[in-house]
Amino acid sequence: MKKGILILAGVFAMTFVSCKDKAAEKVKDENVEIAAERDANNAEFPVMTFAEKEHDFGTINEGDVVEHKFTFTNTGKAPLVIVSAKGSCGCTVPEWPKEPVAPGATGEMLVKFNSNGKPNLQNKQVTITANTEAGKEVLKIKAMVTPKAKPASGTPTAE
Repeated sequence: MKKGILILAGVFAMTFVSCKDKAAEKVKDENVEIAAERDANNAEFPVMTFAEKEHDFGTINEGDVVEHKFTFTNTGKAPLVIVSAKGSCGCTVPEWPKEPVAPGATGEMLVKFNSNGKPNLQNKQVTITANTEAGKEVLKIKAMVTPKAKPASGTPTAE
C-alpha cells in the first residue's frame, strides 16, 4: 500500500515538473499575430433577421396540413450557413436553403404543420442551427385545431 502511494506521488511530481518547462518561451510571435488576425475576422458573424418569427394559422380542422414561409435576410457581414432546422415534434417539418446566404441576401424557411391527431390549441417551434453568433434561432407556430367529429355511439355500422 505504501509503495503504491509512493509510486503515485513520484508520477505526480514528475508530471508537475515536466509541464513547467518555460512554456511562454515556446510561443512564437508570428503565431500570436496569426491567431489575433483570425480571431478579429471571426468577429464578423452572419445575422438572421426575420420578417416575423411567429405565425398563427388560426382555426384549422384536424387532419389539415398547413404551411407558412418565414422570410429572412442575412444582415450580417459573413455568409449564412444553416446547418439544420428541427421541429419540436414530427408534425412540424421545416425546409431551408442548403446553400450559403450571402450578406444582404434573403432566404425562405418553409414550415409545414400536419394537424392529424393534434386537436385543440397547438404551439410548436422550429429550432434552427446556423453559424450565427448565438448558434440557434427559434421560429414559432400555433393553431387552434378543431377536432374531427366522432361517430355517435350505438349507431349501426354498414357491413
